[in-house]
Parts: sequence; structure tokens; C-alpha cells
Amino acid sequence: MKIQEICENDAAAVETLEKKIFPDPWTTVGIKETLAQKGTLVLGAWKDGSLIGYVIVYYVLDEGEIARIAVDESSRRQGVAGHLMLRLEDFCEENGIAKLMLDVRESNAAAIAFYKDHGFTEDGIRKNYYANPKEDAILMSRELGS
Repeated sequence: MKIQEICENDAAAVETLEKKIFPDPWTTVGIKETLAQKGTLVLGAWKDGSLIGYVIVYYVLDEGEIARIAVDESSRRQGVAGHLMLRLEDFCEENGIAKLMLDVRESNAAAIAFYKDHGFTEDGIRKNYYANPKEDAILMSRELGS
């Protein structure tokens, strides 16, 4: 497995995974717009030339927000998300990012457990944050460094 930054040419591969994983998938156009934004990091996990996972992070000053993290169903439970998180932590250290934040569907027990295993704590709830289906979001964060 190889972890590297995703470029505009990879946007269609990200969209393909988006459609497989999320009820509200981002389009290739939206992904390209995200890649063009300042303060955005998109890391991909590649295996045998195929994109098997990615993380999208927005950052400003010393804070970052994980907007998406996804792994193809056939590659889950193989450490892909953990490798993406480790590379993200390296990026944060190199760029002075001291805190990561995210929100996660209340029903996504696997993701919540993954985040807790990686040092995130629950900070609160956003009522009815998600649509399709309507659901609360759990807000989580993690201090880095120190």
C-alpha cells in the first residue's frame, strides 16, 4: 500500500469510492474544487494501482477538520484508515496543526471506535446534522503534539 497526496487526475477515482460508500457522494467537479482550495489536504491509499481509501482535511492556522475518511469495503479492517491517519498526523506535525476535529454519524459505531482508538474524544452532538437518513452528528476532536 502506498499513501500519497491525491491530485486532480485522481478525482474520478475518489468519486467512484464516494458513490460506493456515502449516501451523499461528492462529484468529480466538487472533488476538483476541493483540491483547488487553499488549506486542503487530500491523501489517498493506493494498492495495485487502485485507490482503496482517502482522507480529506481542511486546515487553517493550527486546526484541521477531517471532512471525509473512507476505505473501500473490500479493503476494510486491513489498516488502511490507520495508515492514512498516521500520514495525516505527520502532515499536522510538519505544518503546526495542533488540533483535529470531525463529525460522525451517531449510528457509525465502527468509525466512532476507530476515532477513539486514535485519541479522539467526544465533544458534543449536532442535532439532525445529517440528511438521507436524518441523524445526529457526534462532534469529536483530538489534540496533537504536546
